[in-house]
Amino acid sequence: QVQLVESGGGLVQAGGSLRLSCVVSGSAFVPNTMGWHRQAPGKQRELVARITSGSNTTYADSVKGRFTISKDNAKNTLYLQLNSLKPDDTAMYYCKADSLIWGTRWGQGTRVTVSS
Repeated sequence: QVQLVESGGGLVQAGGSLRLSCVVSGSAFVPNTMGWHRQAPGKQRELVARITSGSNTTYADSVKGRFTISKDNAKNTLYLQLNSLKPDDTAMYYCKADSLIWGTRWGQGTRVTVSS
């Protein structure tokens, strides 16, 4: 069974940094697309960043220049480097993987809280 497990969230002051990780287990196949989404209280879940199997990346306008998505296929791990954090970045961050072999999977989320 394919599972995604996120880690790395926490409480940080505005201007600080965090690095989120998402480990994919249960599959020998690299996902076609992986991404990070976030959901703030009272708001809809939104795409933060996405990376394809060919390492093409897409970012939400609100995080461009501050966040960086990357992956290590050998470790089956997706990363999100969050720099220059703002209080508006406070949310639950979810990892998502899409595969033509096993469909779509979501992680359980990791919470990021940015204090002003």
